[in-house]
Amino acid sequence: MEVGSAQPYFFGDIGCWSERTEVHKAASLGQASELRELIQSGASVNMVAVDSITPLHEACVRGQAQCVRLLLDAGAQVDARNVDGSTPLCDACSAGSLECVRLLLQHGAKTNPALTSRTASPLHEACMGGNSDCVKLLITMGASLESYDLYYGTPLHVACVNKHLDCVKVLLNAGAKVNATRLHETPLHHAAKNMRVEMIKTLVEFGANVYARDQQDRKPADYTTPGSSSAACLQLYETTPMSLQQLCRLAVRRKLGTRALKVIGQLEIPKLLIEYLCYQ
Repeated sequence: MEVGSAQPYFFGDIGCWSERTEVHKAASLGQASELRELIQSGASVNMVAVDSITPLHEACVRGQAQCVRLLLDAGAQVDARNVDGSTPLCDACSAGSLECVRLLLQHGAKTNPALTSRTASPLHEACMGGNSDCVKLLITMGASLESYDLYYGTPLHVACVNKHLDCVKVLLNAGAKVNATRLHETPLHHAAKNMRVEMIKTLVEFGANVYARDQQDRKPADYTTPGSSSAACLQLYETTPMSLQQLCRLAVRRKLGTRALKVIGQLEIPKLLIEYLCYQ
């Protein structure tokens, strides 16, 4: 069967995909009936376009869950990489399609694919788009909280850069390192640059160092506008010592690390203390 498309296809600045097939097109457009017919007629679900993009990549980047299911059931390679090294799971996380993410994970997609100089992890992609439900699912499936992207740093850096407080809270509660650095820049530096008061408060409550210096020898407060709410918030934290109660919570959380939520819930202590330790 002839499955190739004679018409060129343009996608952003990538250029012409002369090898893009009808399977790619159906997957991208969510044409499940057409895709099913192509598969039943013997069309390959693993044909790659010029940039090593498979039909599964196309379906995931568009959040076409029904097509993703058809492709996976037909034997699509779940961890295929495109020219940039991204897997379908990366694309599904970027699109914020929780259903696609679930399907890929059920078919064995790697939550922690090896990173390259041009690749972010699925968790980075989910944080970039502010897709907190995808973030929760990936963490449940063992996604690395400290995977490192050369451009942004850790997923927590990415969430702060892109102003996604919900993702920040999910990552911190799961045990992400609040003072992780990229070129000495911490997540708190990014929250301060973006003037996000609630994000600043959340990070500091989880132990962010308000005195941390970046490569320019600047503290987070140095990136705020004088007289702003963010500046006042950081100034208060710099001049007011943490209470013994706060220090104890941080010590417990630091000791337990990524096991904190699971272990704290099993402690034979009052519910009020459990809620405090879990930042509820």
